[in-house]
Amino acid sequence: MVYNIFKGLGIALVTPFKQDGSVDYEALLRLVEYQLDNGADFFCILATTGETPTLTADEKKRIKDLVVDKVQARVPILMGCGGNNTAAVVEELKNGDFKGIDGILSVCPYYNKPSQEGLYQHFKAIAAATQLPVVLYNVPGRTGVNLKAETTVRLARDCQNIVAIKEASGNLEQVDEIIKNKPADFDVISGDDSLTFPMVSCGAVGVISVIGNALPKEFSKMIRLQMRGEYDPARKIHHRFTDLFSLLFVDGNPAGVKAMLHEMGFIENVLRLPLVPTRISTLQRMSELLRELKI
Repeated sequence: MVYNIFKGLGIALVTPFKQDGSVDYEALLRLVEYQLDNGADFFCILATTGETPTLTADEKKRIKDLVVDKVQARVPILMGCGGNNTAAVVEELKNGDFKGIDGILSVCPYYNKPSQEGLYQHFKAIAAATQLPVVLYNVPGRTGVNLKAETTVRLARDCQNIVAIKEASGNLEQVDEIIKNKPADFDVISGDDSLTFPMVSCGAVGVISVIGNALPKEFSKMIRLQMRGEYDPARKIHHRFTDLFSLLFVDGNPAGVKAMLHEMGFIENVLRLPLVPTRISTLQRMSELLRELKI
């Protein structure tokens, strides 16, 4: 039996860049150590927040190797491996380098908008191509297709190594339906910082977080309180960050969190096209909120 080990605060790791656009590997390693020291329970690397579509194959390999070496198996590492060409994803899983990786995060196929049966067959093929645990990633706002609750549950029942789903549909009714009908050994993970509190309250086991890049100590505390059933103090932390949650994504992801990390002195505020830095007005409001929160 394969079990989900990706619980608590997962960090959707950003990729820092220097002013010339090259990857800032030193800043990346500083970030990883900071997050480990402040409550990160696992990492999610080379996914959307890491601007992975803009990275070269060599950059992706070096990032993976450096993070694996830095973490030294202190926490699990989930790595993005997905796409809208099933055969290409299967080929990567069979022949790629997954040394030191504890599971893969695979996003719903984007742009070509498959049916629910197409989604089922896509993920079934991916699960059959690897012995690693697979975490599904449902984010219809980006992919253009929603992995429905019944399809998620069907995959969870039929594929032993599909262990969880990162749910970022924003649909709490759908999340609740998955949690109600899922097998006991399958988990739901929040894919939306702002909905983590209600999702964990419904039975989700954690979050793959964007804001956790910058505020791992505060966000992990909220989740740990919830896991212990201490909902009132957890809710207070959630409400402290409500305005910050909206600012993080108003100019796209990871523009918001990169601006925040820049304000905190961790990285340069640089993204690769077609993404650009957050607007000055958003940055100013973010700085004000960080001061008010004494961060």
